[in-house]
Parts: sequence; C-alpha cells; structure tokens
Amino acid sequence: MNRDLDLADFELHPQRGAVLAEVHARPFTRLTAPVTVLRFAFLGQGEVAEADRQSFVAFCMSHGQAPPDAGTKHHQVMIGDTQLRWEQHSEFSTFTWILSSPQTPARRFGEIGEESAALIRSLRQSGQLLVAVKLEVEQTSAALERAQQLFERGSLAIAAVRSGPAVVASDFRTDDQGFVRILVCNDGLSPGRLGALVQRVLEIETYRTLALLGLPAALELAPAVDHIGRRLVEVLEEMQGAEDLKLNNHLLTELTALAASLERGAAGSSFRFGASRAYNDIVQARLAVIEGGEIAGYPTWSSFLARRMAPAMRTCATMEDRQADLSIKLARAADLLRTRVDVELEEQNRDLLRSMDERTRLQLRLQSTVEGLSVAAIGYYVVSLFGYLAKGAHDGGLHVEPSLATAIFVPVAVAVVWIVTRNIRRRHLKHDEMSGAHD
Repeated sequence: MNRDLDLADFELHPQRGAVLAEVHARPFTRLTAPVTVLRFAFLGQGEVAEADRQSFVAFCMSHGQAPPDAGTKHHQVMIGDTQLRWEQHSEFSTFTWILSSPQTPARRFGEIGEESAALIRSLRQSGQLLVAVKLEVEQTSAALERAQQLFERGSLAIAAVRSGPAVVASDFRTDDQGFVRILVCNDGLSPGRLGALVQRVLEIETYRTLALLGLPAALELAPAVDHIGRRLVEVLEEMQGAEDLKLNNHLLTELTALAASLERGAAGSSFRFGASRAYNDIVQARLAVIEGGEIAGYPTWSSFLARRMAPAMRTCATMEDRQADLSIKLARAADLLRTRVDVELEEQNRDLLRSMDERTRLQLRLQSTVEGLSVAAIGYYVVSLFGYLAKGAHDGGLHVEPSLATAIFVPVAVAVVWIVTRNIRRRHLKHDEMSGAHD
C-alpha cells in the first residue's frame, strides 16, 4: 500500500520547530486609524528580567487573560478595548499599549484617559525605564500642517512612507510628561501595512535609544584610555635609557598594571559597544524599509538621525579600536621589556657561573697545595716511625745504622704516601662523576 512521505520517518533536529516558528514570533498587529500607541522599554537581565516577567504573568492572570508560556518571548492580550503586546529581548523588555482614540477637537496629542492610565500604571516593572514613546496615528492628508502644529520646526524630521500614502514625523524631543512623540499620518494604508509601519517606527525609536547607550560608556572610558596611552609612551621612553635590572622590573610591573586596567575596561564595555552596533544596524535597516522622500524641505528621519547618531557610533567604534590598538602595543612593550629582563638575568647568571668557576679553580689549587703538604706531613710521620724502628733494631743488636736507614727510607715513604693519596683522590673523582651521571 502506497502512502505519502512523512517526516516521522526521519530524525528531526530538536530545534527545528523553534527555528521555523521564529519567523512568526512577532507578527504585525493590524491597525485602523485613529489609534494611540504607547511603547515602554525597561532594561533588565537575569533576575530583574525574570521578576518583570512574573509581574506580567500576574497582571495577565489578574485580568482573566492567559499568561505567556514558559520560554515564550512574545505575548499579546486584550483587556477591554486595550491591546497589550509584550516582548522580551536579551537586555530589555517592551510593553506596547494600543488604544483606540477617536479624534475630537478638544483632545490633546496622545491623551488616553484616566482609566487607561490607571491600567498602565498597574503593571509595575522593576527594570529601569529607558524608552517611553507616544505614537499617534491620524487619518489625514494634511500631514505637513499637522506636524508643524505639534513639533518644533527646528527639530522636525518628516518623511513620506515608501510603502504607501502615509507620512511619519517627529522632533525626537520629550514632552512635559517625558514621552517622545511620533505622528503617523495615514491617507490610505491598509490595516496590515499600517500595523507594520507603526511597529517599525516604534522599533526605530527603541533601538535608536538603546544604540546611544554606548556613547556614555565611551565618554566614561576616554580619560582612562588617554592616561594609559600617555603612560605607555613615557614607559617606552624610560625603557630606552634603562640599564638597571631593578628599574626594568619596575617598568615591567607598571606595564602589566596598565594592561590589566585596559583589559578590565575593555571587558566591561565590549558588550555595550557590540550591542550599540547591532542596534544601530537595526535602525538603519528599518529606515531603509519605511522611508520614501522628503517633504517640503524638511530633513528625513535618516538624514536627521545620521547627523546625531553617526558621530556617537563613530565615537564608540573609535574607543573600541583604541582599546584594541593599545592592548596590542602594551603586549609588545611588555614582551620587549620582558626580553630585556631575561637577557640581563642571563648575563648575571653568566657572571655568577664565571665567578663560581674561578672559585672552583682556586679551590683546586688550594686542594693541590693541601695535598702536597699532606703528603709531606704524612711522609714525615711515617719516616719518624721508621726512624724509631731503626733505632730499636740497632739497640737490639742488629747491624743497622739508624741515620742511614732513615735517610734511604725517606723517598720510599714519600712515594708510597703520594701514590696512596693519588689513588684515593681518583676514586673520589670517579664516584662523583658517576653520581652526576645518575642525577
């Protein structure tokens, strides 16, 4: 019996489902103008992120909504007419509140009402608030006039949308309540395209703010990096004239301390600079997707942000490059100085060995002298004993002349003592050589 090919016949990768589902993890929300959107981003990692997640779970359950599943990074709930999107990222979480906002002449920009404000305040987060955005979508064709009413003309950035009849505008300043205000004027986008546009605009403001977190870190590191660079030059100048081993050791210790200080700063800032690059890439990608042309001579979002973000990103990149360059130079200087210290130590060891060899030669000479004296002394005692023996034999009646016999015995005694002493020394030297070979 024939049957269709079933993937159950294969061994599936354990992460296949998660990888395939990732492209659908954060779908666009279909929107219809007019609508007000509030976006909050809270920084938080580790225990803080988990605490914020549990707060969101409790919030959902308290309003009769299903909480997110374990491991889920995106969740969406409806509480009355208010829609809430929650997203958790590597170092921050976002809460996007979507509220219907009928346009009335007396209504202020971004006004949401006390009931909605109380609902938003009830969701407490322990992470630090970084991004707060009020985005208003209005159904109008008079985008330029509306933008000029709301924003400061000196800071106004406005651009047509590439995907259809819509305009985005903002001055990227905070209002009296601390929100950055963004206006989206829709003149015919479908709900799907409008939802995609709003999400991308919110991502631009969110990631723009996160990208600029690298600038304070770079400015904070600048004095320390400048000091390390200047001190490195001074140490290199001192190295040229340093001939004393103690001074070279001191310079090597200082170079090691400078390298440790630099690496500590680089380790603490590497994540921040890398994240800033990634966030800036996302901002540029979103701008390339949504922007069309300029309007009435006002700068587009790309040109406006480029004048402000590009220098900040270059500062971060420059600081990162300086840290890497200084690290290499410190390593080279330390290697050079360590080589000089090693050479000086080897010269000291050579001089020490030379002095030890000289002392050894002196000891050998002294030993030879002592051995000669020892032979003479031992020979003297042997001859003296022989003299007593000869006198005793003469007194006993033997025909022996003590003085003559003693005189004849002197060279014999000295020769025998010298031969015995020499053999003993040879045996000792041979034993020492064998012991050194075993070691």
